[in-house]
Amino acid sequence: MSNFKFKKHKKAFAKFILLLAILIAYFAYLSWKYDFATGGVVAAITWSFFVLCTPIADAGFLLDFPLRLLFKIKMIFTEITVWILAFTINIFTLNFRPEYYETTILTNIFHKILTNPIPYWSIILLCGAGTFLSVYFGDEILDSVQRKKSKHRKYHMIISIILFIFILFAYYSLIKKLEINIEQL
Repeated sequence: MSNFKFKKHKKAFAKFILLLAILIAYFAYLSWKYDFATGGVVAAITWSFFVLCTPIADAGFLLDFPLRLLFKIKMIFTEITVWILAFTINIFTLNFRPEYYETTILTNIFHKILTNPIPYWSIILLCGAGTFLSVYFGDEILDSVQRKKSKHRKYHMIISIILFIFILFAYYSLIKKLEINIEQL
């Protein structure tokens, strides 16, 4: 049994390293194209875009899942920390260096979302609901694997799936309605 756990942790660690390598490569490219400081800030802004503007825990998943497997920290707590970090990055950048948002198409779109509360913050709110629901669902699945399943947990999972599907549908409808061209990215 311990060999199985070791292989599972090794696989999670490998995925973490791969995602981290992609982020580092992106940072290196941006640093080469612009400069070191710009590369770092734009990479952080881009990461925070994926945290705040996608309805699943994708950028946060870089930390959530490995920490859950390695240290048994609930993914919901890690994701809260990820969202606080993403907001903090953007509060400082918007207030002190807003020109960093002009570097890429993605950061330009993100700047538009951040600086126009009505109607664009609805994207962030919807993505927050989807992200935390997906993290809750992931925690439930991992908990159910570790413990005996109950009817109560089964109904929570079904309701979570239905809500998540609704959130995804609403997200794509909102993006279309707000005329944000995802294909530009």
